[in-house]
Amino acid sequence: MPESLTFIGLHYWAGAGHEFDQVAALLAPEYRLLAPDLGGFGSAPAPPDGFTVAAYADAVAGFIAAECPSRYVLVGHSMGGKIALELAARQPAGLGGVVLLSPSPPSPEPMTDEDRQTSLHAWGNPQEAEKTARHITVKPLPEATRRQVVADNLASSRAAWEAWLLHGSRENISARMARIEVPCALVAGDQDPVLSPSVHGLETLPLLPAGTPLEIVAGAGHLLPYEAPEEVAALLHRFAQEWGKE
Repeated sequence: MPESLTFIGLHYWAGAGHEFDQVAALLAPEYRLLAPDLGGFGSAPAPPDGFTVAAYADAVAGFIAAECPSRYVLVGHSMGGKIALELAARQPAGLGGVVLLSPSPPSPEPMTDEDRQTSLHAWGNPQEAEKTARHITVKPLPEATRRQVVADNLASSRAAWEAWLLHGSRENISARMARIEVPCALVAGDQDPVLSPSVHGLETLPLLPAGTPLEIVAGAGHLLPYEAPEEVAALLHRFAQEWGKE
């Protein structure tokens, strides 16, 4: 794949684009990684057409058009994974591949009603944000990174927070997955307490192109770009080299 390849990072629910900063630094200068804040999270306003998976994909397509990369790979993490799959199913020009990091599956995300209600009531609560940061990570994070995870959680707009829990995470885009024709890779932490490797193997992998690998990162939880940036960067680099040849 040519050196002009750009990775487009799509962050997790209640996160922000800067979760990819360490990965971007490790890929530079050979590859560029751009990671926008998704609508209602970080510093981004609400998406102009609402909070559906399709509306988020529209916004990402607009971001890509503005940046004008000739060839790019979508890197979708958790919520961003479902958005990446929706966009990839549209077969946009220039798309060279999709890498999914602990993605929300194309089918409704497995979550009990009790957990959903608990998460709904956790919005804007600093103690709950701290608790979530501890729960979803396995590898210890530097204190500054942990504070950033908490701050991003608290910066989430209530509308975006609730829309994903009540609607986006429940959307079923499985029927569209047959339209994805670019190479894909699936990556998961072996100790992810949110979406286990078995969920990916059952819900997502069978819907991706034949031969899609499921890579397991040992000792990692849900926040792979923060917990295992070196492993993620190495996987992206290898993906570009092995799958990105035109």
